[in-house]
Amino acid sequence: MGALTAMQPKPLLTIGDRSLIEHHVVRLAASGVDELVINLSYRGSEIRKRLGDGNRFGVSIEYSEEGEPPLETAGGIVQALPMLGEQPFVLVNSDVYTDFDFRVLVDGPRVPTLVLVPNPPHNTQGDFGIDGGGYVTAAAPLSTYAGVAVFDPRLFAGFPPGRRKLKPLLDAAIARRELKALPFSGVWLDVGTPERLEEARALAERS
Repeated sequence: MGALTAMQPKPLLTIGDRSLIEHHVVRLAASGVDELVINLSYRGSEIRKRLGDGNRFGVSIEYSEEGEPPLETAGGIVQALPMLGEQPFVLVNSDVYTDFDFRVLVDGPRVPTLVLVPNPPHNTQGDFGIDGGGYVTAAAPLSTYAGVAVFDPRLFAGFPPGRRKLKPLLDAAIARRELKALPFSGVWLDVGTPERLEEARALAERS
């Protein structure tokens, strides 16, 4: 993101009248989620300063400090496990923009689930497929993982602290047929470039 994130972390880039991460906090609160754990790395103090304890959003926020470099998705979750408790939790990547209704995950059975979206231009090969039973599979046709999921803490238990990518853990869970798939075709953007940030802002203006 170049100069856009020289002085602030990506989750604080604004879309409309809110930052990316504030959009998630507001939507999660509206879905009934009132306890959040946020992983912090690059300029994480700015996120802490912006969101505070979450009271103004009607939620309670705890922060897990990853330091730099960040621990990757699975590594960050492993470090945050003591805060997450023993029940399945909803995960949301802070750098996506979406109108996904989190109540689908919150009010559902809370089984391990990946939200999958149609492949965007920057990921035409896709990530995961869906089998006839609604489980995530490695077989084509493939869709893109949205960075939104329900996970069971046991998926991450027993790993030592440190950097760890998520995909090997997902691949192992897929092999055990433990991950359900939830297709979503609404608004979703991975805000990974200035161009996609502007696209998200244009979408927000039209909504």
